[in-house]
Amino acid sequence: MVEEKISASEMQFIQFVSMFSNSAMQHLGKFTNPLTGKIEKNLAAAQATIDILAMLKEKTKGNLTKREEETLVNSLSNLQLNYAEEVKREESKKEKKSEEKRPEAEAKKSS
Repeated sequence: MVEEKISASEMQFIQFVSMFSNSAMQHLGKFTNPLTGKIEKNLAAAQATIDILAMLKEKTKGNLTKREEETLVNSLSNLQLNYAEEVKREESKKEKKSEEKRPEAEAKKSS
């Protein structure tokens, strides 16, 4: 197996993508906040970060090494799947809460 040497700029690009990816995963509640030690979910911030990576992918099209492109595409795909999963989970929680409140509201009406 031949190991390809990675350039400094390629490593910086991969670190840059990883930094945004880790930030988005933290906003998705997948990682704890290192400052607070808590899981903090912020789907709007996660979506904004995913949008930045999508824009970066579009703007750098044709200018990346194979490794850089793979890193960006894989990170973006992983984030989009995790985002969709979290949105679905949040919607399920909201539906469940509204279903739990319905019997209470109906009980108050019949009183």
